[in-house]
Amino acid sequence: METTKIALFKGKQVRKTLFQNEWWFVINDVIESLTDSADPAQYFKRMKQRDQELAKLINQGGVQFVPPLLLEMETTGGRQKMYCWNTEGIFRLIQSIPSSKAEPFKRWLAKVGYERVQEIENPELATKRTRMLYKLKGYPDDWIEKRMRGIAIREELTDEWQKRGAQEQKDYEILTAEISKATFGVTPSQYKKLKGIKRENLRDHMDDFELIFNMLGEKSTTEIHRTEDSKGVPKLKRDAASGGRIAGNARKELEKKLGRSIVNKQNFKRLK
Repeated sequence: METTKIALFKGKQVRKTLFQNEWWFVINDVIESLTDSADPAQYFKRMKQRDQELAKLINQGGVQFVPPLLLEMETTGGRQKMYCWNTEGIFRLIQSIPSSKAEPFKRWLAKVGYERVQEIENPELATKRTRMLYKLKGYPDDWIEKRMRGIAIREELTDEWQKRGAQEQKDYEILTAEISKATFGVTPSQYKKLKGIKRENLRDHMDDFELIFNMLGEKSTTEIHRTEDSKGVPKLKRDAASGGRIAGNARKELEKKLGRSIVNKQNFKRLK
């Protein structure tokens, strides 16, 4: 299940993830965006040495603070656990960073938090914001419609997985890989390597056909789960392979007609 989001502050990427209905931000990304440090982990270590009160909050939390948590995030080497802190914690962290960027960052952080509250109250806003972000990045309207539909189908599928026994992040990765292998003949990590991307979302680099077959594989898998009332990861895995094969067979038929492969190293985002 893809939960890592990329926010931008002054052109710098700050990874964030939803945990217990609030945003948690990667501490090293925040430090790098405010200090331009080449080694944010070392900078963080020195911060704790200078600010003993901050060190206590990081290690033990406090009345108004929970300590940073190790949460899984997308990295160039795949999903890894990284130290993240919620909005309150990040506000405290930046108090210890002597940077002219601190005040603008506080306002940016407050805006991000406020938008999340709005999205909880009205989930449709999250969809509108996502659509607008793709528009600003230059994606055409017809591609955006397919991408948004794909997001809805993906969420429907992961909801079924959760209800039917998938608990660990690794479960979602295994099931996703099964669908991808049967649909495209490659796992998501292999597909990223083929397209020359690392930290970005693979689906943002797919063309129309790739998105369509991806949706077909995931929607087919969802319906198989429901029809067979599947339970447990082993059965979900078999269903995932079956759903992916349905999309994979359709892909192969189209490739025969077109005389070319749907799976290729072309990167839709760079072709726009």
